[in-house]
Amino acid sequence: MGKIIEIEGVGMVREGKRILSDINLSVNAGDFIAITGPNGGGKTTLLKIILQLLEPTSGTVSYYYESEKVKRLSIGYLPQKNSIDSNFPMTVSQVISSGLLGLKGVDKSRRQTLTEGALRDVELESKANSPIGALSGGQLQRTLLGRAIIAPHDVLVLDEPLSYIDRSFENKIYNLISERAPHTTIILVSHEMTRFAQMANRHIIIDRTLTECHSLSHRVHCDCCE
Repeated sequence: MGKIIEIEGVGMVREGKRILSDINLSVNAGDFIAITGPNGGGKTTLLKIILQLLEPTSGTVSYYYESEKVKRLSIGYLPQKNSIDSNFPMTVSQVISSGLLGLKGVDKSRRQTLTEGALRDVELESKANSPIGALSGGQLQRTLLGRAIIAPHDVLVLDEPLSYIDRSFENKIYNLISERAPHTTIILVSHEMTRFAQMANRHIIIDRTLTECHSLSHRVHCDCCE
């Protein structure tokens, strides 16, 4: 399949500190890219640049659809929980359904059906009308995951999807992501790579610069992962 995102020469400097340096990456349609690296290495910054939520100091990010350059893609995004204001007056259902904003052809009935399906997927039906400020950390993480996966997207970007999640729900997250992998492009950041490494077809380390590895499995290491 052809490329869907092209990252060329991306660098980021913030308050005089270099966060990213000369990042080059072609993301192909259908890729499952697993990203790891040290804290402060620039992983989340790179995701925000890919999403065009941050403008890089240098370099460009381009989107493609069927080999043609486009201005935007349909992207589902799971941010880190600490970037969300939990006091914002929205219910779980409202947050999840906000993942449909900008999608064409979604009428009221379809919105309700997709929202109910996402609530079931993340096991929050009983919390549908609860304000997000009343949720535990794990419940808020599941709410944000529901927003990201509520509908099929061209790209699914997941930043530390296992954060705050109870062990009892981990397998469900792996299954939800695995179900979507054959139908979308996935870019995922996680410190816990044991299962994700088995699911991904590309493995990348970000530590201000980018290194693509043969494997991030705990059983098989390449030189750059040592």
